[in-house]
Amino acid sequence: MKRFYALLLVFISAQVLAKSPNFVLVYIDDIGWADTSIEMVPGDSESVSDFYQTPHLERLVKDGMIFSNAYAPSPVCTPSRNSLQHGMTPARLLNSVLYPGNAIKEYRGVITIPQALKKANPEYISAHFGKWHVPSVTPTKAGYEVTDGPTGNGEGDYEDDFRTPLPESDPKRMVSLTDKTIDFIETQNKAGKPFFVQLSHYAVHIWHDSFKETREKYKKLSCSNRSDKHDYKPDDQITESQYKHNWIINYAAMLDDMDVQFGRLLDKIDELGIADNTYVIFTSDNGGGMRNNGRLSGAKGDLTEGGIRVPFLVRGPEVQKGVYSNVATVHWDLLPTMYDLAGGKEELPVEVEGGTLRNVFAEANDVTVERNLRDFVFHFPWYNGEPESALIAGKYKILKNLDTNEVQLFDISVDAAEKNNIADEMPQRVADMSKFLDEYLMRSKAENVTDLRRGYMERMTQNWLPNTDKQIAENKVKMDQGDELAKKEYERLVGYRKWMIGEIQFTVERAKMHGEDFSEFLDVTK
Repeated sequence: MKRFYALLLVFISAQVLAKSPNFVLVYIDDIGWADTSIEMVPGDSESVSDFYQTPHLERLVKDGMIFSNAYAPSPVCTPSRNSLQHGMTPARLLNSVLYPGNAIKEYRGVITIPQALKKANPEYISAHFGKWHVPSVTPTKAGYEVTDGPTGNGEGDYEDDFRTPLPESDPKRMVSLTDKTIDFIETQNKAGKPFFVQLSHYAVHIWHDSFKETREKYKKLSCSNRSDKHDYKPDDQITESQYKHNWIINYAAMLDDMDVQFGRLLDKIDELGIADNTYVIFTSDNGGGMRNNGRLSGAKGDLTEGGIRVPFLVRGPEVQKGVYSNVATVHWDLLPTMYDLAGGKEELPVEVEGGTLRNVFAEANDVTVERNLRDFVFHFPWYNGEPESALIAGKYKILKNLDTNEVQLFDISVDAAEKNNIADEMPQRVADMSKFLDEYLMRSKAENVTDLRRGYMERMTQNWLPNTDKQIAENKVKMDQGDELAKKEYERLVGYRKWMIGEIQFTVERAKMHGEDFSEFLDVTK
């Protein structure tokens, strides 16, 4: 009889494990909060595009949930991607800016999403396709059994030789990445394994690219609030720079092409009959930078709402259908959320700062998310621009300039445009929030803007500038011999050198605001 009950227990456990949900995370590069055809806030015409068309995202949210107040961990890619994988803030991971050197020297991650899923159920198989861009850990070391490697931005524009542009049949690898994702899903479904796949598109990051036929579609559409006169010029009058960086027709087409591929993914999930056991999550690594972000202020590269508030759309077995949630969430919530939904019972490491969104999925609003870190901390000590930190606590947000120490306060529940600085009206709230922010950054031993600037200056003066001078000299010799390609490269390099000199001068002046003397670096500018 004891043997019978033991076998029954094993059978029941196996049945429970077999029902572990699947997770599909579609992670877009640089898509803005208002860059889809879905209202991020119900009835708010400034939270939706009147030009971009994303019908398959509309299809997703018809059966799922729209989060109006979702945040990326950083206004740039690498810190956000690292944070998402580990469930920790960029500040705690020592990776708050694009330069990841400190995080490589001192890897602070304690658990990743694939590792957490294995902890919940050893049967989980994880895959990552597309842009990785987390130099502190490889996809394999992070626990992904299937991966196309520790890729960066370049793979989104070139073949593996990094010289040959991608074929017109696969702009930004959108088609091939979707093919890989579908193949993985089919394989794991056939094997009866629960899975997690993160599809990290290179779109919609520059350089922009799209299918010609999709561009033709958007040339016939008007774009009242986003277009410039050059957008509707004939193709032969669109410069290469415009095509790659700011042609609204190309950008709209790229978004549309990405949405079509997303539709293929949904089709396959439906075809396999696993939609009722699969969570599909769509979001972005940071705010957008193409023309505007609706009513939000700012864009990619700063901690204003436009830089960090992003689309966050979810469909799945425990998710309410066709509803909005105003509960604030941030990407470091994804790890504990997936762990919980996968059946994880043991406590996660205390370093994991996010909280599970399970109850939000089930109830949408009026739900409290329990987190190890109560408020949202953003730290962006940007060494060649405006260094900032920010804290969101409920409806209030402080934004602190790390050079001037100016602190602004906004009620983002009514002022997402951050036009009304109410710091003078609520000095005690500013003081309390500033104390919480400063103490957290100190406890976390977060990166310091002065240290980052010194490293930036050393890299520039000891490596980049000497190498550029060498290349300038080499191309000048070829240019003087009549080589037209060398002349073009020479002019580019001279412009690049001028930019670096400006960066050095700017950084020396900013260092003075912290009582630091960087004048030694000025020698190379003489």
